[in-house]
Amino acid sequence: MTDLTERIQRSFDRQSLMATLGATLGSVAPGTVTISAPILAGARQQQGLAHAGLIFSIADSAAGYSALTQMPESSEVVTAELKINLLAPGAGDALIARGRVVKPGRRLVIVTAEVHAVSDGQETLIAIAQGTMVPVNASR
Repeated sequence: MTDLTERIQRSFDRQSLMATLGATLGSVAPGTVTISAPILAGARQQQGLAHAGLIFSIADSAAGYSALTQMPESSEVVTAELKINLLAPGAGDALIARGRVVKPGRRLVIVTAEVHAVSDGQETLIAIAQGTMVPVNASR
C-alpha cells in the first residue's frame, strides 16, 4: 500500500457514515478515488432501489477523497457544494463511485464523480455529480 493510499484509508476509516453504509475504499491514485457500497436493505427506497441518499453519499466521498489526494499531508477537505444528476434507477447489488479532480487549486478544488449500479457484474451509469471541495487544516 502506498503512502497516499494509507493516508486516504486512515481518513476514510474515520467516516462513520461510510461504515454504516458498508462502503469500502477501492483504488486510490493522484486525483482519483473509487468507493464501493452494497445496496443494503436499510439503504433502499420504497421501490427497493438504492436510495438517492446512498448514491449522493458515496459520490460525495469519492469526489472529496479525489481532492484530498492532491492536498498536502496537513490538509483535509470539506464539501462546499455538490450537485448530482440522477440518470437511472439504482437497481442492482452494489454501487461504485469513481471520483476525479477536474481542476485542483489551493483554495477550491473542482471535482466530479460518476456512480454506477452493479448487477450481475454489469455496470450501469446512474448518477453524475460535480462539486467544489475546500481544503481545511487537518487539525479540525
